Amino acid sequence: MDRIQTLIKAILGGMCIGFGGLLYLSVDNKLVGAFLFAFGLFMILSFGWNLFTGKACYVLEHDLSYFIDVVIIWFGNLIGTATLAYLIRCTRIAAPIATAQSIAEVKLADSPLSIFILAIFCNIMIFIAVEGYKRIPYELGKYLAVFLAVGAFILCSFEHCVANMFYFSLANVWNMYTVYYLLIMTFGNMVGAVIIPVLMKLSDKK
Repeated sequence: MDRIQTLIKAILGGMCIGFGGLLYLSVDNKLVGAFLFAFGLFMILSFGWNLFTGKACYVLEHDLSYFIDVVIIWFGNLIGTATLAYLIRCTRIAAPIATAQSIAEVKLADSPLSIFILAIFCNIMIFIAVEGYKRIPYELGKYLAVFLAVGAFILCSFEHCVANMFYFSLANVWNMYTVYYLLIMTFGNMVGAVIIPVLMKLSDKK
């Protein structure tokens, strides 16, 4: 039952990121779009839903069971983002689909090394957002941590595997090559998720 709840919360988390991605694709101003995208993570943190890139930040603090949960969350996020994206494709909303196709084309034309590095940078920002929301005692500080960190990774074009699940689904570009690139993004996000926690532990020991 716990794993089913984990999956359901991950599906909801994936849909939140999808809504954030849809907001980003629906506006012409990149700065406004980056701010609106953060709505997805804000909702996830507020309601206690599951996001792979957020939960990955704490894999070193838990046992193998937690890692299995993180894998389940990845699949749940995929289900949530893909479901939302393909439902949108059934509606009159067309402009975001064309934008998603352009974004997907750029990402899939990039080199694997570039994708991997950009994914690492992305999850450093995600850690700042999630840990900031968790640690900062003031409401305004919590919100700023989320919206500034997420806005930063969007404006810098860093690679977020769950957001890309939504873009790839909305663009309908799934094939083995797309899966390969998504796995590179996922691994890069995992590496980025633990960089700051590891450095913090090393600094504490010293």
